[in-house]
Amino acid sequence: MQKIVFVFMVLLLSFGSALAGPDEDGIRAVMNGTWDKPDAKVEVSPIAISGDHAIAGWTQGDMGGRALLRRQHGHWIVVLCAGDDLLKADALKLAGVAPGRAAELLSRNVTAEQGIPAARRAQFSKFEGLVTMDASGAHPPQSGNGAHGTSVHQSHK
Repeated sequence: MQKIVFVFMVLLLSFGSALAGPDEDGIRAVMNGTWDKPDAKVEVSPIAISGDHAIAGWTQGDMGGRALLRRQHGHWIVVLCAGDDLLKADALKLAGVAPGRAAELLSRNVTAEQGIPAARRAQFSKFEGLVTMDASGAHPPQSGNGAHGTSVHQSHK
C-alpha cells in the first residue's frame, strides 16, 4: 500500500502543472509572459492561493525568488517580488493583504514549498528585499542592474 501511495505522490508531483487549475495557469501565464527570455524560461512553482492572493515561487537559471499576486478584475497581477522577505506578515500587510488572509496564505505556502527539492527551494531566498509592481502589475522601469524591477530595498546575493 505504501508503494502505491509513493508512486501516486511521484506522479502527482511530476504532473503538477498538468493538474493545475485555472488560477495556477493564469499565474504562470502572467509570470512567464513578463519574465521569460528565449534562453531563460521562468519556472513557476509552487503556487499557494488564498482568496484573491497568491504566493508563487520562481526560478530562472540560478536565480530565484517569490512573487505576491492579487486577482484583480478576474486576472492575476504581480504585486511584489521578493525572496524570504515575502514570508513576513508585515510585507503582506504592506501589500494590502488582511491579517487573517496573510496567515492562511503563509501557511499554505509553507505546505506547498515542502514538496519542492531543497536546492530549488534555496533559490527562492536569493532575491533580497522587496520590489513593488505598479498598479497594472508590471514592474517599474529597470534601474540598469538587470533586476526584475526597482526598489531601494532590492539586492541579490
